[in-house]
Amino acid sequence: MAVSLHRLSPQATEAGTHRFAVVDAALVAQKARDAAVNPRGREIHRFHTDDAASLQRMLNALQPGTYVRPHRHLTPPKAEAFIVLSGSLGFIAFDDAGRFDREDCLVLNREGGVWAVDVAAGTWHAILALEPDTVAFEAKPGPYSPMSDKDFAPWAPAEGTAAAAPTWPPSRRGFAPTWGEEGRECLRRPGHDAPGPLDARPF
Repeated sequence: MAVSLHRLSPQATEAGTHRFAVVDAALVAQKARDAAVNPRGREIHRFHTDDAASLQRMLNALQPGTYVRPHRHLTPPKAEAFIVLSGSLGFIAFDDAGRFDREDCLVLNREGGVWAVDVAAGTWHAILALEPDTVAFEAKPGPYSPMSDKDFAPWAPAEGTAAAAPTWPPSRRGFAPTWGEEGRECLRRPGHDAPGPLDARPF
């Protein structure tokens, strides 16, 4: 059943002004459907009333193949948290050169028992959908300014460029850092296969 939501932009909807807002199965399913038809493969649903809010809260719905460019929140420094509600969310933290080890990787999946990650301010990171209809609750300090919200990694291609084209099979695509075997193991859950053949090509 479709949920009636107020659209802010081609990429986002909002809850509107209420004393409280509820995240239920219908809302999660609606945002997953929105992400599936969005050309970017993802959508936001905003709970805070405006960009000046001191705490930014939202649903982030992603489909496999959407590219979230590695970034950090440093100027100003902001921590960030993700709680997985459906699907399977890959998370990777990088060093300043774009490298990562196995311990820098998480698969957030409720069945797997890893539900959330809290990211320290200034940490290079990226998220990706490992399953269809992946939805996470996301929170970070405000206010939001599009000019300073994210510092994008200089070693990662910009969204929409040829270099950012997915390298995974269509059902398991994502961004393409220097994967190698570390990347394959990075996103493997116990008892599950890796999310597909991973390219060893650097950014």
